[in-house]
Amino acid sequence: MATIVYSIVIPAYNEADNLAALYRSLQDKLLSRGDACEVVFVDDGSTDGSFEIIKGIAAKDSAIKIIRLRRNYGQTAALQAGVSKAAGGIIIPLDADLQNDPADIPALIQKLQEGFDVVSGWRKARKDGFVRVALSRVANAIISRISGLQLHDHGCSLKAYRRETFQELRLYGEVHRVL
Repeated sequence: MATIVYSIVIPAYNEADNLAALYRSLQDKLLSRGDACEVVFVDDGSTDGSFEIIKGIAAKDSAIKIIRLRRNYGQTAALQAGVSKAAGGIIIPLDADLQNDPADIPALIQKLQEGFDVVSGWRKARKDGFVRVALSRVANAIISRISGLQLHDHGCSLKAYRRETFQELRLYGEVHRVL
């Protein structure tokens, strides 16, 4: 078996409507390329049939791993569970809500290969309402000001981490929002 280069970790809570489309996108844009990667789906206590859909996907694709949490623990806990089972040297969290395009992942990996430890995505074409986008902009400005790190979208979960960098993080509460 080939060494896994990168692991895409996808926390999912009641995402039944999005999972098939997300998998097709992953298949079309990444998995079919033959990259040494895996996808770790973490069902975070879904009640809408998400787990059954993920099981069906995994039955057809050996690049898929599944973790099922007994109840909804939240995105941070689901992310931590996925990272703990990921085999790749690069960890790439990806939301299941279709707000990020898996086609952006190779660009993140390219930046890591330039020597960066963490590369952050940016949800340019958000599918959220005006109020949520406005609140996000305010939050981004505050976080940038406090942290000194200027990012367009601190809340974008699509990031790429070198495994050793991610392993130094302690995930708790809702910290996934500011990783």
